[in-house]
Amino acid sequence: MPSRYQQRAVVLLVEDNPDDVLMIREAFEQSLLPVQLYLVSTGEQAIKFVRRTDPAAPRPSLILLDLNLPIGNGLAVLADLKGDPDYLAIPIVVLTTSQAPEDIKQCYVLHANAYIIKPPDFDGFAAVVQQITACFLGLVSLPPSS
Repeated sequence: MPSRYQQRAVVLLVEDNPDDVLMIREAFEQSLLPVQLYLVSTGEQAIKFVRRTDPAAPRPSLILLDLNLPIGNGLAVLADLKGDPDYLAIPIVVLTTSQAPEDIKQCYVLHANAYIIKPPDFDGFAAVVQQITACFLGLVSLPPSS
């Protein structure tokens, strides 16, 4: 599927598990759509990145967010970013191990764009990453980055 992006889409991965980071990075490398992947490992870093406290940080086209994070969990990040009109349009896909119905419900209440339970192996991660990129960076129309 051809990408509408002339340049690489900016994906912010908010993940603190090194094994998951490795699998997701490798899955993106195999992805059909070109992305520029940035990594932060805490909720606080995620909010600072998106709010561009470092002026060199690009605005993400898509955020992949784990719930279980140090220094500001994923729910706090989701609430902060989706509660601000400047960032509400950035799609946030929760990618987590939690299967708790209350986590799923709370994420959607906080306006997550999708909630995906992490697969247990690389093949699963590769399939999930391919589907996420195809959907959010290839199929759906996103607002222009500002």
